[in-house]
Amino acid sequence: MDGVTVTGVRATARIVARADGRGGTALPVLDGEGPLAPRRTRATGPGAKVMLVGAMSGPLGGDRFTLSARVEEGARLHVGSAAATLALPGQAPGEARYDVRLDVADGGELHWLPEQLISAEGSDLRVATRAELGAGARLVLREEQVLGRAGERPGRLTSRLTVRVAGRTVLDQELSCGPGAPGGWDGPAVLAGHRAVGQLVVVRPEFAADPPSARMLGGHAALVPLAGPAVLVSAVAPDALALRRTLDGIVTELG
Repeated sequence: MDGVTVTGVRATARIVARADGRGGTALPVLDGEGPLAPRRTRATGPGAKVMLVGAMSGPLGGDRFTLSARVEEGARLHVGSAAATLALPGQAPGEARYDVRLDVADGGELHWLPEQLISAEGSDLRVATRAELGAGARLVLREEQVLGRAGERPGRLTSRLTVRVAGRTVLDQELSCGPGAPGGWDGPAVLAGHRAVGQLVVVRPEFAADPPSARMLGGHAALVPLAGPAVLVSAVAPDALALRRTLDGIVTELG
């Protein structure tokens, strides 16, 4: 953790994954503490596995979290989190920010699968995730947002997701929900009363020549090929469990 100030907590974490020359993946950089504490855990394959283990609640109002992960050529990295991220109101004024930067080189592979982000009543959080991939990189990225804990209204949540492959933007979208968000966020064209929303982005070089077909996935999810070797799955659900089942199902289907 970089420090606590009158304007909130400043915290950063960095992960670098590098091929070890023996068919495995080393982690020459694994830094962070406090609310962003990355820990290496046992992996079942040749890649490395990292869990984010937060030692404190947050982000709170005024906090600034920054997390970066770089996967170099030939490395494989799986990143998850030990628990959901809970955005809470804080004593400091202003919104909280959580910025994530992911870089995957040609021949690298990243699975970015954190637990849900829960927007508690009274919170104000802006999340920005940006993924920069080489032409031959592979990515599975899942984002899940839950609007409010059981029986409460959501806080204000703005989430932006940008994915670029070989210098070309294939996805740049923003969703804003909760008090103060643009009108219609809870209407039939957006969440339609649901309280869990998620996105799944899968990037694979072979999708450039043979992308999956666009289709509905049940009544509240859709798969859409992007303008590049990538697909986007967008889903809404009444709760976090139903959302996870939908997104995990398409990951299994895509192999």
